[in-house]
Amino acid sequence: MKRTRSSSFDMSWKNPAPGQVRVYVWELPIRISHWIMVATIISLSITGYYLQSPYVIAGGRTAFVMGMMRFVHLLSAFAFTGACLLRLVWFFLGNRWARLNQYIPTTQERCKGFVAVIKYYAFLAWSPISYIGHNPVAGAAYLFVYGMVIVEILTGFALYSQILGSRFLNISIGWLPRLMDIQWLREIHFLIMFGFWMFFIHHLYTAILVSVEEESGLMDSIFSGYKFVPQEQLQRSMVEFDPLPAQQPQVLPPVVSSNTRELGSRNAV
Repeated sequence: MKRTRSSSFDMSWKNPAPGQVRVYVWELPIRISHWIMVATIISLSITGYYLQSPYVIAGGRTAFVMGMMRFVHLLSAFAFTGACLLRLVWFFLGNRWARLNQYIPTTQERCKGFVAVIKYYAFLAWSPISYIGHNPVAGAAYLFVYGMVIVEILTGFALYSQILGSRFLNISIGWLPRLMDIQWLREIHFLIMFGFWMFFIHHLYTAILVSVEEESGLMDSIFSGYKFVPQEQLQRSMVEFDPLPAQQPQVLPPVVSSNTRELGSRNAV
């Protein structure tokens, strides 16, 4: 369902197309954790690759590139861990599209959707099945990535414990170097970085593709939190989930500019 933008300078292009509603899907903690992860994965990759194989030749007696890289790497690691913990908490406190059941296809409907989305990604179907939140394949992929995140955090702090000598780290994570040689921990920690970047490339491609196909504002939603969805799809989504009386989806009315007539009261679901 296409939306046409007005040639005049106003905000009427934010109005949903006929039959659509503007729904608040991605809450602020989701968007904050997402962008912190993006920024820290970039900084962790740049500094981590340098720690593995230095690519800058320091000049002068006061140059301390390795120390600076390690310092930035540690700060980024703590920020990355904090963002992951925030996302973990929002698995249980977030709205219906942030919950853990969006990452594990537990219902018959999402299991069927998993196969249908695979067919679309494999070029065996012309158009994707529209989902308000994550589609089943994307949810399963994110769950796998979060598994890599856990391994990356554990191996990273295990390596850090060998340098810091912290009693807390030795108690909480010191069992890992005793279970596996430190060189293997370092290699696993290094290789997972490439896994993140492979996921990033595919994630960006599929996000742009589905955003163009669905015309739901998918790419914009990670900034604003809002998507444009058909009214009947929102109704089906509410039936699919377990009843959450305190977590009713927030639906906003159309944005009306000064030169556009009043389009009605707040959309109710």
